[in-house]
Amino acid sequence: MIIAIDGPAGAGKSTVAKRVSVALGMTFLDTGAMYRAVTLAVLERGVHPSDAKSCAAVACELNLGFDREGRILIDGRPGEPGIRSSTVTLNVSAVSAHPGVREAVVERQREIGKRSPGIVAEGRDTTTVVFPDADHKFFLNASADERARRRALQEGTLERLDEVRDDIERRDRLDTTRAHSPLKRAPDAIVVEADGLAVQEVVESILERIRGGAPR
Repeated sequence: MIIAIDGPAGAGKSTVAKRVSVALGMTFLDTGAMYRAVTLAVLERGVHPSDAKSCAAVACELNLGFDREGRILIDGRPGEPGIRSSTVTLNVSAVSAHPGVREAVVERQREIGKRSPGIVAEGRDTTTVVFPDADHKFFLNASADERARRRALQEGTLERLDEVRDDIERRDRLDTTRAHSPLKRAPDAIVVEADGLAVQEVVESILERIRGGAPR
């Protein structure tokens, strides 16, 4: 079984998808971590994020995998916490917009999907590009204000709330307007509005749909 969850930056996809995977005893595929890993490697190698050809070459060369806890491994070494740095966050949308990067990473994601008896995958294009035939599709949505508030609380930077919101809106523009695999809701994806809901409430809503056999 493949469960795919898409949505904008900061909507809580990773946390929700991980809890859903634990509840169902399935593999968690953090697709966003894979693009962050490529971005980290790009920056470490001194490649400019706007250099499409070089970024794609880095993506093709990397050996991306996950440890038993679902944390990204880059050429066998832990990618955390490096992939969560502010510098990576600032550049990940630019790097992941390159077609060559996306093609390389999507191929890895599909390989993982084929090897796993059941996965919960989250990202920006898991329901539309990576796993268009997923058994269950969800689009987790939240307002920019709500996403900024959550991220600022998580990072302990409430004094930078406006700056965090601006960054989220910038990433939304990049993710929805890129030429290759833009963020969009699949027609058969169930929309889950997360504003005003606790994480576990979102998780239970999704689990209810899956366990109830609700159609895509």
